[in-house]
Amino acid sequence: MKEKSLYIRLIPVMLVFFTMGFVDLVGIASNYVKLDLGLTDSEANIFPSLVFFWFLIFSVPTGMLMNKIGRKKTVMLSLVVTFVSLLIPCFGDGYMVMLVSFSLLGIGNALMQTSLNPLLSNIITGDKLASSLTFGQFVKAIASFLAPYIAMWGATAAIPSLGLGWRVLFPIYMVIAIVAILLLGATSIKEEAPEGKPSTFAECIALLGNPFILLMFVGIMCHVGIDVGTNTTAPKILMERLGMDIHAAAFATSLYFIFRTVGCLTGSLILAHWAPKKFFVVSVVLMVASMAGFLLFDSKALLYVSIALVGYGNSNVFSILFSQALLSMPQRQNEVSGLMIMGLFGGTIFPLLMGFASDALHSQTGALLVLAVGVFYLLFLFIGYTLSFVLQICVHCNQLLFQIHFLKYNNLFSVKLRCIKRKFHLKFSGICIRDQLFLCGHFFSILKNRLFGLLIH
Repeated sequence: MKEKSLYIRLIPVMLVFFTMGFVDLVGIASNYVKLDLGLTDSEANIFPSLVFFWFLIFSVPTGMLMNKIGRKKTVMLSLVVTFVSLLIPCFGDGYMVMLVSFSLLGIGNALMQTSLNPLLSNIITGDKLASSLTFGQFVKAIASFLAPYIAMWGATAAIPSLGLGWRVLFPIYMVIAIVAILLLGATSIKEEAPEGKPSTFAECIALLGNPFILLMFVGIMCHVGIDVGTNTTAPKILMERLGMDIHAAAFATSLYFIFRTVGCLTGSLILAHWAPKKFFVVSVVLMVASMAGFLLFDSKALLYVSIALVGYGNSNVFSILFSQALLSMPQRQNEVSGLMIMGLFGGTIFPLLMGFASDALHSQTGALLVLAVGVFYLLFLFIGYTLSFVLQICVHCNQLLFQIHFLKYNNLFSVKLRCIKRKFHLKFSGICIRDQLFLCGHFFSILKNRLFGLLIH
């Protein structure tokens, strides 16, 4: 009965994850708008840029808003904004009309991504949160996949377009948004009231002073930067190295999304049984292998393999880092969520840096080097996890040695001392060696606390 109630609450939330994917229609839509209005690339590129810009502006305020009105109401507000953004293009496709529509779509998505992930934590808790977030990303990816095909079918009159052509995409997704509003509104989700008074904007930003939160924030920036950067650069790499035309090279983007979607689906299953940190290691290793393939090989098959590896590896990074950040500060989840979603602004920074690097080197190798920086930052987090685990063992040894050091000089506890020795198979040849080990333990404890302690949760 309890499991049935869980699924009843989970279905509307997953439908909202589907509506979250509507934001990805801006890619195909901006191309059609460019063609219809005869826009330049610079004018057309304003549309997708707006999406990431609003994440920078609205993410943290949304975290504050959740503290005042609750997570569910904030998600409902995001759905309403999304509905309005999808309604506007039904009345025309002028430049300003589409500019307003995409702006509202970006604002709605910023509100949604900030509030929906913590709302899911009210239904799913513990280590299963990362698995559920990953499955949500898989559901979101379905909407992302469908958008280009619906637009294409509408443009070619393959489906009834009601005179809208490719813009039939908007009313179709608008209807789904309405269904999501109705279902979520009818679903009861218990939320815990935030502790203390609502945080100010400055207090939210101040959370970045927590080293662990900062590490996760930068990690999400790198994840999104790699995601957007790969979509942009992969076709260019095939064109540069293999002489493909743009139509053939576009398969690189499809290949990336295929393996990213497969990664989300399989990741949700794997994370249900694996600790998030273990799967994070696998993801990072695959991405490192991908960067090596991009930089070292010119073979068509190996380049395709590299695209597939980065797609699969990057698919679960967001869910793992986001869930770890939320679990690290359960009393400030709303504010943390806002900060993490603000990290999606990395999707703006990385392409700009990649463009500058490519122009400087007159090759897509420059763009790959920028991507590699993002991947190696994630590798740094993996190494941090590993070292922190080793140092944690040293700390435990330090605590044990302290007990032995203390008990050795207290004959009243000699029996307990013998038990400790026997349990851990510890043998000491003299006070000097024991004291040296004791001091080493303290050294590792200090090192752990200074450098890696905040990576352990």
